[in-house]
Amino acid sequence: MKKFDLIILGSGPGGYVTAIRGSQLGLNVAIVEKESLGGVCLNWGCIPTKALLKSAQVFEYMKHAADYGININEADKDFNKVVKRSRKVAETMSKGVNFLMKKNKITVFKGFGKLRPNNTIKIVSESNEEKIISSDKIIIATGARSRELPLLKQDGKHIIGYRQAMNLSEQPKDMVIVGSGAIGIEFAYFYNSMGTNVTVVEYLDRIVPIEDIEISKELEKSLKKKGIKILTSSEVEKANVKESGLVDVHIKSINGDKTTINAEIVLSAVGIKSNIENIGLEEVGIKIENDKILVDQFYETNIKGYYAIGDIVKGQALAHVASAEGILCVEKIAGIDISPLDYNNIPGCTYSSPEIASVGLTENKAKEMGYEIKVGKFPFSASGKAQASGKTEGFVKVIFDSKYGEWLGCHMIGDGVTDMIAEAVLGRKLETTGHEVLKAVHPHPTMSEAVMEAVAAAYDEVIHL
Repeated sequence: MKKFDLIILGSGPGGYVTAIRGSQLGLNVAIVEKESLGGVCLNWGCIPTKALLKSAQVFEYMKHAADYGININEADKDFNKVVKRSRKVAETMSKGVNFLMKKNKITVFKGFGKLRPNNTIKIVSESNEEKIISSDKIIIATGARSRELPLLKQDGKHIIGYRQAMNLSEQPKDMVIVGSGAIGIEFAYFYNSMGTNVTVVEYLDRIVPIEDIEISKELEKSLKKKGIKILTSSEVEKANVKESGLVDVHIKSINGDKTTINAEIVLSAVGIKSNIENIGLEEVGIKIENDKILVDQFYETNIKGYYAIGDIVKGQALAHVASAEGILCVEKIAGIDISPLDYNNIPGCTYSSPEIASVGLTENKAKEMGYEIKVGKFPFSASGKAQASGKTEGFVKVIFDSKYGEWLGCHMIGDGVTDMIAEAVLGRKLETTGHEVLKAVHPHPTMSEAVMEAVAAAYDEVIHL
C-alpha cells in the first residue's frame, strides 16, 4: 500500500488546482479520477459550453454583418461541427491538466475511488483491478451532477441534463428548458442562436432569480427580443415522451392556467446534485446535511484528516469557488496562516448574450439589511466603446453604503461584462470607497469606463449621461 502526504478524490477545478498547490508546498500528492482529468468543468461544463457560446456569437455577428458595413450573401452553420469544436476545446484543456500533473510530479490514479477508515482509499479501475492507497490527509472533491426532478426524469435522449445538451447529434427544432439559472439561460441563448425554438420555464416570478431585479428584467427583455419564449411563475407538471419521440410538456402557471408545449428536447436545468453517494462517507463516519458534507471554515470534516471542497460543501457551486477553497484547504494543511474565504465577495457570471456578472448585495438585499444606500447606473448606450462595437445593450449598476462609502454590490449586464466584474471584486476586497473608484483613471474608450461612470452617477458626478 503506497502512502502519500495528500490524496485528492476528484480532479475538477477544485481537485486538480488543490493538487498543484499541494505539490508547490512540497507535498507528495496523489489524485484519483474516474473519468477525464479536469472533471465536469473542463470536460462537460464551464469550458465546452463557452466554446458553444462563442460559435453562437460568431454566427450572430455573421447574420448582422450588414450592420457593420460587411456584406455576406448567406450565413449558415454546421451544428455537428459546432459541437465537435466544443469537444475538441474540452479535450485540449483536459490534456493540459494531464501535462500539469506530470509537471508538478502528481501521481494520477484512474478509477473509482472509495473512502475507507484509517485514511485509506480503495481504487477500482475500469478493468476491476483494485488498489489501496493511504494518506494522513484526504480531500474529497467529487463535484456534482444535474439534479433530477421527480416529475421530470431524465432519459438522456428526450429529457436531458446539461451534459447531453452540449453533445446532441442533431439540432432540435424545438426545446423546452426548465430552470432559468446560468445553465438554463446559457443553453437558451445557444440553441436560440442556432435556430431552435426555445421556451424557458421558471418556477419563480423572474428569470435568473438570484440576480438584481433590474438585471432580470433587462435580460428577459433582451431574450424575448431574440425570440425566446419565457414562462415565469410556472412549473412543469409532467412530460410525456410519445411514440414519435416528441415530448408533451404540461405546464401550470401560478394562476392555475395550464398549457402543453410539444418539443423534441426537454432540458432540465433545475440545479445540481452532490456526488456523495457510494464514496464511503458512511463507512468513515463523515457527516452530511441537506446533500452537503459538513466542514469547518478550513474544510475539515468531523473526521480528522478528511476534508471536503467544492460543490459538495455549502457555498456557491462555482468552479472558481472550488479552486479557492482547495487552495485555502491545502495551505492550512501545510501550516500556512490564512484567513477563511469571504463568501460574500464571490462573483457570479452568466455567459449568455448579453452577459451577466455580479458580486455582493443586490439593491433589495442592501435595503433589507438596513443600509442607507447610494445607487448609480450607467447604460452602455452612452458608452463610446459600446456604440463603436455595436453592443449597446445593458448597463452597470453599483450600490454603496451612504455613510462609509463601502462598495456593497455591483451588477452588470452587457457585452463582455464577465471580464469586467473583477474590478468590483478586487475593490471590495481592498475595502475601496466610491470616491477612490472615481479617482482611479479608467482608460478611454473601454467598456470598463461604465463602472467609473456608474459610481459617478451614485455620487451625482456622472459626466456622460
